[in-house]
Formats: sequence, C-alpha cells, structure tokens
Amino acid sequence: MPISAATQTEHAQRSLRQLIADGHLAAGQRVTELAMVDRLGVSRTPVRAALAALEGEGLLQALQHGGYVVREFSEGDMTDAIELRGTLEGLLARLAAERGAAADLLSRAREVLDAIDVVLAAPTLNEARLDDYVTLNGRFHQLLADMPSSPLLARECARVASLPFASPSAFVGVQVNARRSRDMLVVAQDQHRQVLAAIEDGEGTRAEALMREHAKLAQRNLQTVLKSGLHPPSPGSDAKGVLAAELLAHGLVRP
Repeated sequence: MPISAATQTEHAQRSLRQLIADGHLAAGQRVTELAMVDRLGVSRTPVRAALAALEGEGLLQALQHGGYVVREFSEGDMTDAIELRGTLEGLLARLAAERGAAADLLSRAREVLDAIDVVLAAPTLNEARLDDYVTLNGRFHQLLADMPSSPLLARECARVASLPFASPSAFVGVQVNARRSRDMLVVAQDQHRQVLAAIEDGEGTRAEALMREHAKLAQRNLQTVLKSGLHPPSPGSDAKGVLAAELLAHGLVRP
C-alpha cells in the first residue's frame, strides 16, 4: 500500500527533528531540500513541508537565498521557552478547572498517573524506566492541553513544547546519573496529582499556580546540565552521557 503524502511529511519531520536532536545536524549547519531528499529517502514535497514546519517550530532558520540553517540557542532562549511553556500550561490548567474538563480526559489522566507511580516505584531508575516515564509524562501533558477544549491554546502550547529544550520532559535525562535520580521525578509526580485534583475541584487559581511551579523543575534540570561542565556526545557516537537529547544539536551554550 502506498504511503500517503501526509504520512511521508510526518516521517520527514520526525526524522529531521531526530537528526537535530542527535547532533547529526549541528547548530549553524546549512540544510538543503535536495540533501534531505537523499538523506531521508522521501520525495521533495514532504521534505519541503517538513523543513517549513521545523522553521515554524524555531529549530531551523530560513536563508535569504534558499535553504535553511540549524539555529543556535542561548541559555536565555532555553530559559524563556521553558517559562513560556509553564505560563501556557498554567493557563490551560486554570481554564480546565473553570470550564470543567471532560470526564473521560480526567479518567485517562488518572490512569496515566497511576502508570507513572508504577515506574517510580523502583528504588532506582534505569534507562528503560526513564523512557517509560518520558512517554507517560508527555501523555499527561497532552491530556492537560486537551482539557479546556481550546484547540488554539493547545496548538500554541504544542508549538512551544516542540522546541527540544522546552518539552515537558526536557532535561529529564539528567536524572539518570544524578545521586538522587528519583527525587525530582517524585516531586514532579506529586505536582501532577495536585494539579489534577485542583482541576477536578474547580480550583482554577491553584491549578494555574501549581502548573507554573511544575515548569520550574525543568529550569532546575537545565541549571544542573549547564553547571555539570559536560559536553554532548559527538555526532554519530554511541555515548549517552548525562545530557538530555534536547541539548545535543546546538553546541550549547552561548551566553
């Protein structure tokens, strides 16, 4: 069965994001349509759409005479993006509490949080458990974005979160080798529970404040990374290091 154009575009977008996240396309590197057609093995139309989408996400910058370049991000860019995500998610949580979230979304959110409890029940985290946490954490944040029934706000929140360093699980990877690897994730999970309870109880102001505080954990993880003095693995290497994949592409950090 032929692959649809939409599926090819989604594949191209995911592949390009991954090339950037893994450092195979480094900060400042030029990215051309023809080169990506050869590299990704898809036609020009989905590659063109994928490049435009990644420009919209802020990962690429269009060049005046054609093509794109991978953007470089400063510490300030990362901090601002995380702050913006926290502000938007706080608004989503408040509106969900004030407008009333659908029962099925609340039920699914509780199921996701129960699954996170199982992941965090182990005394230490390995990479497999961390992967499970990242998947479930992303699912919870997506359900939260759907609760106010505002496609516009959900879309804008997704746009901000699509930046590698601003996703809900950005820098979670620093926890694997940290001495208190579970502690911050346990705190994050408690905040998840409190936010959901506030939404269910119609406490909009509290839900918003909790969600904004929740984003501060990503800021703390960012500072842990920056103070570590560690550098990302070289493109194509198998080294995992402490840095989350969100940092690998950008040759960070520019002051």
